[in-house]
Amino acid sequence: MVIDLLRSRVALEAEILVLRQQINVLRRTRPRRPPFISIDRLILGGVCRLFPKMYDALAIVRPDTVIRWHRAGFRSYWRWKSRHRAGRPAVAREIRELIREMSIANPLWGAPRIHGELLKLGIDIGQASVAKYMARRRAPPSQGWKTFLRNHADGIAAMDLFVVPTIFFRPRYGLLIMGHGRRQILWFGVTAHPTAEWIANQLTQACGWEQIPRYLIRDRDGAYGEVLFEEFDPWAFVIDRRRRARHGKTHMLNG
Repeated sequence: MVIDLLRSRVALEAEILVLRQQINVLRRTRPRRPPFISIDRLILGGVCRLFPKMYDALAIVRPDTVIRWHRAGFRSYWRWKSRHRAGRPAVAREIRELIREMSIANPLWGAPRIHGELLKLGIDIGQASVAKYMARRRAPPSQGWKTFLRNHADGIAAMDLFVVPTIFFRPRYGLLIMGHGRRQILWFGVTAHPTAEWIANQLTQACGWEQIPRYLIRDRDGAYGEVLFEEFDPWAFVIDRRRRARHGKTHMLNG
């Protein structure tokens, strides 16, 4: 590539013509799909992402295939970067069965009481782990999630952050805010650093002079932070979807 920068344009055009003719000959003599190694996919995918017009020059591979290679490389890069490292030690099966038996035999005991009894027995385990392995009891009947969404659809908005991949494997974050009443998109923003202050500013611009919805559906992303809900008194409650899916109940947090 460095040498080609010093060559004349006529010589480059002649070389391109010769290469194209050789590709045509290969396509006639070998109609089967040619094999591609990792370096081939890296070069074709990287050059075509940097120069989108090069998609028209592809002859032995489809542009959709090159785009799929780039997406696969993006997934592999972030899978390697977020690979599993050292974490909490696993709880032994005997201890898990003991926690379950204690919670069944003593239905009025909560996680703190069972945790204290285990410490007396010399079993060093955290209270969160005790709550995780306790026997689940059926909660009393309450309003379903679908019923709540149907009754309060006009006063509910939802927001979510999603990742947009780039050629250099540096993600961009998109924020989508949608009203549930008419399934209307209220706001859409893109940033490289999704801070709580930036999200709060997007909420302000999304509503404008209109009435702010009473409920806001979100996930437990750490980008939201506590600053977001301290500045917005009209956003009275926040419905946490993941916590409800885990515990089977609707969880609301004061704004």
